[in-house]
Amino acid sequence: MNAEPARGAVDRTIRRISAFFLVVAAVTVALAVISVRNISGARAASDWVNQTHALIYELDGINLTFQAAEGSLRSYAVTGDAGDLRAAREGLSALAEHVEVARALTRTEPVLAARVEVARALAAQRTEAARTLIAARQAGQAAAAAAILGGEPWLSAGPAIRAEVDTLKEGQMALLAARDTEQYLQAQTTRWTVWAGVALNLLILTGVVWLIRDDHAARARAVQVLEEANRDLEIRVVARTADLAAANATLQTENLERRWAAQALEHQLRYNQFIVDSISDLVFVLTKNRSISRVNPAVVHATGWEPAEIVNRPLGDVIKLTLPAGADPVPRALAEGHDLRDLPALLGDKSGRQHPVLCTLFPLRDGNKVVGGIVIVRRAAGEMGTS
Repeated sequence: MNAEPARGAVDRTIRRISAFFLVVAAVTVALAVISVRNISGARAASDWVNQTHALIYELDGINLTFQAAEGSLRSYAVTGDAGDLRAAREGLSALAEHVEVARALTRTEPVLAARVEVARALAAQRTEAARTLIAARQAGQAAAAAAILGGEPWLSAGPAIRAEVDTLKEGQMALLAARDTEQYLQAQTTRWTVWAGVALNLLILTGVVWLIRDDHAARARAVQVLEEANRDLEIRVVARTADLAAANATLQTENLERRWAAQALEHQLRYNQFIVDSISDLVFVLTKNRSISRVNPAVVHATGWEPAEIVNRPLGDVIKLTLPAGADPVPRALAEGHDLRDLPALLGDKSGRQHPVLCTLFPLRDGNKVVGGIVIVRRAAGEMGTS
């Protein structure tokens, strides 16, 4: 008697503890996921910072190589020295290299790529102008070279390149400062998230301990209540057993009486069947829709059909009333529940012959409801001796 409640209490406790540990596991998994995401974010941020520093380095290189190349070109235009020419060409080559590296670093960022493309176009124009200057100086046209250096395109190109590069550098420095702030906030969020998860797990574990102690006390109280209930139940079982013994004796008596009544009813049904089978008249038992449900042996003897060949067939297939068209009274008699006596009809047998007969219909009732009918067929006077 005590096993089932105790088992139910244990199962309930196990389910609660399992639920608590599932929450702890969920919190731990959430912390792990957040940590992994933060690590991935920190790694991506580190890659971005490295790329940004590389871009700033290339932008500084563009400024420095541009200034160096411009100084060498000015010297070469004045002196025609081969060393200045070599330095100018090296500066222009380094300038083009820094521009191409900056383009590669900003390939995935359309806005920066567009700004670098502007700087590249300006650098390409300055490089083309430098080639023109070098060609003029090599041809001995010092005045033409000096004119190129003093022209508006040459003078305006330098500040434009420096301004574009400085704008790009300032934007990257601002992004670095924003990213540093974002990483600091993300680290703070991660730190607080981890500590909050640890605190929550400790709180849940404390709840588990309290739940176990409370459940232990509840089970002790339940055991005491069950012991008292068992004592009351034993008293009730004794009284109920006596009631059941008396009821069982009464039931056995009723079953014996019911069995005698059933046997008497079975004998009566068999007796009724013997009476119907012994009648020399043809007896057809009909359903409400005038289908044949049963016949007596006289029908088989008179028609040549076996019961299986007649049952479930309409009565009209075997007996046809010889009344005026539209004067069939059988449906109305079954609907209203009144008898029909000595109606002239023709009885068909298996060989196809028709025999004049007289039909009598008695409705079958179940309470006040007509559920079918019995048709008794007598052979006409001229047919009495015909088999």
